[in-house]
Amino acid sequence: MTAPSIGILLPTREQAINGTYAAAPLLDFARTAEALGFDSLWAGDSLTARPRLDPLVVLSAAAAATRRITVGTAALTPALRHPLIGANLVASLSHVAANRLVLGLGSGFPMAETEEEFASVGASFQGRVGRLDEITALWRAAWRSGEEGEPGEFQGRFWQAEHLDRLPAPAVPGGPPLWLAGSDTPKVLARAAERYDGWLPFLPDVDAYARARHRLAELAAEAGRTVTPALYATVTVSSDDRAARAELEHYISHYYGRSLEQMRTIQAYGWGSAEQCAEWLGGYVRAGARHLVVRIGSLDPEPQLKEIAEVLLPALRALGPSTTVGSTQS
Repeated sequence: MTAPSIGILLPTREQAINGTYAAAPLLDFARTAEALGFDSLWAGDSLTARPRLDPLVVLSAAAAATRRITVGTAALTPALRHPLIGANLVASLSHVAANRLVLGLGSGFPMAETEEEFASVGASFQGRVGRLDEITALWRAAWRSGEEGEPGEFQGRFWQAEHLDRLPAPAVPGGPPLWLAGSDTPKVLARAAERYDGWLPFLPDVDAYARARHRLAELAAEAGRTVTPALYATVTVSSDDRAARAELEHYISHYYGRSLEQMRTIQAYGWGSAEQCAEWLGGYVRAGARHLVVRIGSLDPEPQLKEIAEVLLPALRALGPSTTVGSTQS
């Protein structure tokens, strides 16, 4: 059983909230995260709902500025881009990041702002789950189209495309791993097991996570596939619990325009000392999480980065689930 991988989210949304879009601090953050020993570096995606710099552009620069660290989206919303443009962007990014690229993909957060965002680019919010699955199928068809015997066209319910073999092939045959960012419903777990390479939820209940991870393992084994169970979680680190919670509350209110009490019913949030946050996240590792994507719950996240690396990384890497079930990757 290998140690879990731990990644950190680039503060692109935090920059936007603070009214700055400078690239240099993001690249400094990326280099620092790599030097501190994080395994991966992630960027979120939104146009008008929760604006920020484009994650594929930012990750291309971050991949060029680093040497070892994996880069990924947590999560990209493919419906915001035409599927062929998306396929080409990802293939292009893969030539910068090579085998260091992972894409967490979402169908769209169920908020009014997200529905407005979809409308702003002419995308249908209704049926978005099926559209996500079809876009990923089109992407994979495009990325394989230059291989012998693979078709150069795609015929789906929502999208049809020809001349896919004219698009640039990704650096890694077949393209990067695609993880489904979703919940723990039976339909989500079935889709992750059948169609995706990883499962990236933000479940606030570790017991619910354990049950879902176990079911995912069963489904993946039945499908003869390997799926990475991951977790997206937010932590705010301070030796003063009340100060940590206040900072997290301030962060959430600016990020989502909602309270911590509202958001913690659907997303995983931890706060307190670094040791307390490590213990909280350790519950998910013991439940089977093999890759953690950590978001720092602060509009000024850099001061917490070093302490998180020094405390959380060794503590979490020392843990592992007591059993391995099915075909989840470990």
